[in-house]
This record gives sequence, structure tokens and C-alpha cells, in this order.
Amino acid sequence: MTQNRNISTLRTCVVFSFAPLIVAFLISLSSCSGDRTDKVQAKGPNLTVGVTRVVRKSLGRHLTLSSELVPFQEIDVYAKESGYVKKLMVDYGTHVKAGQVMAVLEIPELEAQLQEDDAEIRNAANQVSRAQHELSRYQAQYKALDLQYTRLNGVFQSQPGIVAQQEVDDAQGKDLAAASQVDAGQAALEAVQSQMAAAKAKLVRDQSLFDYSKITAPFPGVVTERYANLGTLVQAGTGSSTQAMPIVQLSEDDLFRLVIPVPESYVRYIHIGDLVDVNVPSLNRTFPGKVARFSVDVREDTRTMHTEVDVPNPKRVLLPGLYADAELDLQQEHDVPTIPIQTLNHHGERTTVFVVGPNGVVEERTVQVGLETASDAEITSGLNLGEQVVVSDRSGLKAGEKVHAQPVEMMQYHDENAQ
Repeated sequence: MTQNRNISTLRTCVVFSFAPLIVAFLISLSSCSGDRTDKVQAKGPNLTVGVTRVVRKSLGRHLTLSSELVPFQEIDVYAKESGYVKKLMVDYGTHVKAGQVMAVLEIPELEAQLQEDDAEIRNAANQVSRAQHELSRYQAQYKALDLQYTRLNGVFQSQPGIVAQQEVDDAQGKDLAAASQVDAGQAALEAVQSQMAAAKAKLVRDQSLFDYSKITAPFPGVVTERYANLGTLVQAGTGSSTQAMPIVQLSEDDLFRLVIPVPESYVRYIHIGDLVDVNVPSLNRTFPGKVARFSVDVREDTRTMHTEVDVPNPKRVLLPGLYADAELDLQQEHDVPTIPIQTLNHHGERTTVFVVGPNGVVEERTVQVGLETASDAEITSGLNLGEQVVVSDRSGLKAGEKVHAQPVEMMQYHDENAQ
């Protein structure tokens, strides 16, 4: 019993002897932990933000629109007069020059009319010749009678009594009658000359109509359709009541039009003579073009402006119907201060950026923006070259906050269909 009591007393003494050490250890551990936390909080880790500098760049606003290439001119060639196709000198794909004969018609009625006109002209010429002879005879008679009257009247005036008054009066009457005949002969000559001029004019008219029996090319191009064959009776294409059939279809192939609908927001940038890169994907080639004309109005249904680009095709590489992309440089600014577009903060009509100063303090600054592209924006006021603007996430960033600026290299983005 005594031995057990001593053991129990020993255990109690051992426990009580270690208790102060454990408490001291826990207090010491708690004190160390608190000191470490205080040191971390006192140090305060800075927020790291990505920044980029304001630099000078050349910016451009571009527009890409797709459309279909069409010939500069394309027409159906009709006959002026009805007739049978006597000769056909062209076919699909035939290249012709301006004025080249493509077909010849047989028009028997006009051929007969030309022969009749020739006969009328010969008849009128005979009448003119006869009238000229008559007039010459009247003029000779008048000349003799006028001379006779002049002599008799002179004698009657200078030597009264030698020539009777009756003789003088008879001579004067014959002289006046001869003068009237001359006037009548002159009028008759002019009448037959007018008839001859009318006959010649009729011949010219009928000859002009007969010349239309030769169907010529009004401009250089290529035949893209052929509607008639040898012996086909074609109707005159001048009347709307007849179902006239064209002979061929002619397309100008050395110059093409590219009709593009320019959106309303870009209309103010379009000018006559602007250079255009015309990319044809099916040919894997780019052709030079230029803005040649536009409608100067915006359609209400599409809010676009009809614009035409002329595309030369001297080597006949382009074909009608090919799709092409027109790339227009609408606005260019060279060597201007720029920043990435994603650095801008929009607050209604006010635009700001976060600027990190040399001391690492954030400042929110109002800027004026000029030309904007898909990746960059021109700064007209509010920033200086070389200043650092925040380009990273700015959702929790505040003005006056101290941060660590980390330069970020921006990737260039190019959108072919954006400005």
C-alpha cells in the first residue's frame, strides 16, 4: 500500500513538473505565429497589372465587301430592219473589234427601193437639164429684146420724131414679157432641182437603212450568246409590239465593273478615284481597281450606297460572274499616338484610361479618341508618348492604388471585314 501511494505521488509530481513547460511552449509558439502574421501584413503584396506604353503608329480604316464581277458593257444586238440572216461571222467566244461586221442580212425590199431611188434621181437629173436649157433660151431672148428696146428708147429720147412712140412701146412690152419668161424658167429650174434633192435624200435614207443589213459591233468585246443561225428571219428590234429576237449578245471583256453596296456608316469615306484591291479567290489573284462612280444617295431598304469599281482586264483573265472581294482603304492616319483598343474605358460619352505613374500609383485619366481600328485607337489628347496605360483586367482597379506595372507585349489583330 505504501509503495503504491509513493508511485502515485511520483506520477503526480512528474505531471505537474511538465505542465509549466508545455504551457510555456504553447505561449512561445503562439507568440512566434503572431509575429510572423504581423510581419506579412505589414509587408502587403502589391497588385501586378499589365501595362503598355503610348507609341506612334500609322493607322488605317479598311473595308472589305464581296460582289460579282460584271462586264462594263453588255448588250443584246438586234437588227434595225427585218431580214434573213445571209452571213454569220461570229459564234460563242468570238472576240470582235469596234465596227467589225458580225452578221449580214438579206433584205430584198430595200434593194428594190434603192434601184427605184436611182431611177428617180436620173429622171430628176433629166428634168433639171431640160429646165436649164429652157432658162438659157429665155435669157437669150430677153437679152436681145432688152437691147432692142434700149436702142429704140435712146433714139426716141435723143431725136424726137424719128422713131414712133408705138414702136418704143411694143419693144418695151416684148422686153418685159421676156423678163417674165426668164423668171418663170428660173422658178421651174429651182423646182426640179428641189425634186432632185428630195430624190437624193430618199436614196440616202434608204441606203442608211440598207447599211443596217450589216450588223456591226458597237464596241470591242466577246460574243457570249448566239441566238440566230443562217437563214433565220429576224424582226426589226425597233418596235415594242413585235417579239424581236437578238442576233448575238456582246460583252465588253477588257474592263469590268464591281458593284459594291457601301454601308451608310462608311459613305463619307468614299471618293472618286480611290484605289481598290480586288481579290478574286477562284483565281487566287489580286487586281488593281478604283472607285469610278457612286449613286450619291443611300437606299432606304438596305441603308447602303450603290458604288462601282472599275477593274481593267487587258489580258482577259477575268470572266463575267466571278466573285471578288473589294478591299478599300477608307481612312489613313500616319505616325499618330496610339494605344490598344482594350485599354479604353467608356462611361457614356466620356472615355478614360488607367495610367500607371513612375511611382506605381494608378491614375484614371480622360482622353480624346480619334481613328479607331480593330486593335488600336488614336489618342488626340490626354496622354503623352511613353506613358504606361493598364491593358489587363481593370474591374477591381481604383485610382490612387499602388500597383506593380508589368509590361505586356500586345498581339496585333487584323480583321479583314472590320474597319
